[in-house]
Amino acid sequence: MEKYLASFNLLSAAEINYLAGRGQTKTLKKGAYFIKEGSVCQEVAFVKSGFFRSFYHNSEGEEITYCFTFADSFVTAYSSFISQTKTFENIEALTTTTIFTIPRADIIQLEQTSINWARLFKMMAEQEYMKLEQRFILFLKESAEYRYKDLLHKYPEYLQLIPLGYLSSYLGITQRHLSRIRKSVMN
Repeated sequence: MEKYLASFNLLSAAEINYLAGRGQTKTLKKGAYFIKEGSVCQEVAFVKSGFFRSFYHNSEGEEITYCFTFADSFVTAYSSFISQTKTFENIEALTTTTIFTIPRADIIQLEQTSINWARLFKMMAEQEYMKLEQRFILFLKESAEYRYKDLLHKYPEYLQLIPLGYLSSYLGITQRHLSRIRKSVMN
């Protein structure tokens, strides 16, 4: 996490070390939840190892996977974290996952006491917005095969670990269609 935070070139070593002393490391087993729908998010986590999927239930009760969060990035139920309202999402560990959690109160304190932290949080929110916009445009503009190839290019090591049901949901297609795409890509 320290290396990731230093990459923004905004925080001093002392500021980064201060944060490292505020949180705690936790291990979640495969299938455990960082947060479940109906809860209010009270923390942010840095994913040290493993990865998560974020999903919600549609009106028919089906699980819709909309995001994967891999190691060396932050994860939270952002809307709930900001608004302190119940979340609609579930964030589930797809592997045994090691995270470093930081309580919301500490995040707010850092933001209020240091312009560097406020700038960092703004920059991180902007990056997340751009990723969301890119995914939205990719979903509207490109084919499922293109979206699969994009994911394969960016995260090849994870595609072997993500169950096909979650992957097809994330791509907005059926498992059968995904199998055809995977077969055509392999040839």
